[in-house]
Amino acid sequence: MRPRIAVIGSGPAGLAFARVLHRHGHPVTVLERDPGRDARPAGGTLDLHEGLGQLALEKAGVLAEFQALSRPEGQAMRILDADGTVLRDWQPRPGDRANPEIDRGQLRDLLLGPLDVQWGRDVTQVAPQSRDGVLVHFADGRQKTFDLVIGADGAWSRVRPAVSSATPQYTGVTLVESSLDDIDTRHPDLARLVGDGSVAVYGVNRALVAQRNSGGHVKVYAQFRVPLDWHTNPDRQTGANQRAGLGLTDVEAVRSSLLALFDGWAAPVLDLLRHSTAFVHRPLYTLPVSHTWAHVSGVTLLGDAAHLMPPLGAGANLALLEGAELAESIAAAPGPGDLDEAVRAFEEQMWARAGKWANITMAGLERLVSPDPSEALALFDEVQPS
Repeated sequence: MRPRIAVIGSGPAGLAFARVLHRHGHPVTVLERDPGRDARPAGGTLDLHEGLGQLALEKAGVLAEFQALSRPEGQAMRILDADGTVLRDWQPRPGDRANPEIDRGQLRDLLLGPLDVQWGRDVTQVAPQSRDGVLVHFADGRQKTFDLVIGADGAWSRVRPAVSSATPQYTGVTLVESSLDDIDTRHPDLARLVGDGSVAVYGVNRALVAQRNSGGHVKVYAQFRVPLDWHTNPDRQTGANQRAGLGLTDVEAVRSSLLALFDGWAAPVLDLLRHSTAFVHRPLYTLPVSHTWAHVSGVTLLGDAAHLMPPLGAGANLALLEGAELAESIAAAPGPGDLDEAVRAFEEQMWARAGKWANITMAGLERLVSPDPSEALALFDEVQPS
């Protein structure tokens, strides 16, 4: 008999796992809390690396479709000084597909393909080692048992407590995300500023980054080091006057606060905030750099649920590859009795690789949002091709 396998979460890790297992003819149940595939915005754009995310898509049999959808030109990167001076302007070489960009929504739809996702299934708890397997509890009171439950349910995973007591901790850096739509028509000057890929400006303990998505859509990220309660505590200010506190749902109040935070920066840079249409508060959390756990039969984790790290290009790539590799390991297991050993071996491999990338991204965050803006420029000089 085939083992009963469920993956919790329909992000990159969960869908890569399900798609590869499906390709090998193994049934898998995908459980997702959202009521439908378009229940909320899918997010921004992702750069998928050769040997990581792209390798996972090859294992899933969708690499050609990815190549048709992705934007190699999105690898372009421009860095400005706060006064608007161009410090660096990297452009991809012809045929360079090392890290092409793809919108998260496009990637999700590509991986969903033939998968049958059970939408609106809000998991509240996973209880391993019940008499008949692993018991999954749902918010509506229902329960279901599986032989293997994979937590691919992100930073605030409901599956993680079944194997680990670790919880995400605030890094000291907050992002406020905003958007510009139809930028080429409505804001052509800003479209030229952003270019085909990204533009970034770094200051003392703060940064402003704009990244092009498809369809003339641009995501703008204000990044700064502040206490977690920066918007409510008048004694801990970002540099803006917050005596009465800041309501994060008040678009104009947030805009005014951010403009004050970046006061003195070049007008074209600040226009990225002046013309944005909405703001979303995203404090950055991480799990311990070397997060591991004592193996628990019947339960494991993937992606952010396993190794939440700063969003510096590694997390989604690791999540995709982990999902694909775990699926291949399970498909190659000789029989149901070998399932647990396949998962155990996979975990060891995942921990070693994720620990390396967690160290890299944590060090990167320290340099990108730091008291010395030259650290950010030096970091890019180290990682960009000459």
